[in-house]
Amino acid sequence: MARGRTFTREFKLAVVPEVVSGAKRPAQACREHQLSEGLLLRWRHEYAARGEEAFTPAAADSATALERRVAELERFCGQLALENAALKKGLHALPSRNGTR
Repeated sequence: MARGRTFTREFKLAVVPEVVSGAKRPAQACREHQLSEGLLLRWRHEYAARGEEAFTPAAADSATALERRVAELERFCGQLALENAALKKGLHALPSRNGTR
């Protein structure tokens, strides 16, 4: 049996419903796809708990991703504020078009 393989969400959502619906027995699905019974059992538990949302990142992962995105946007906003201030300073240093300055 191969170890260290990664399986796509689509693959898991193709295999697990066959077993859950009774179209295939777990042992048959494991043989056909060279899966361990423990792995298939974990997939079945996740599918039972989350349905079609199974095999996607959990909410904690998405919360962490959102926090990273907010931090990235805050850094970008700060950078834009600095650039804006520098441009304003440079604009004030230029002579005006109407010659009053």
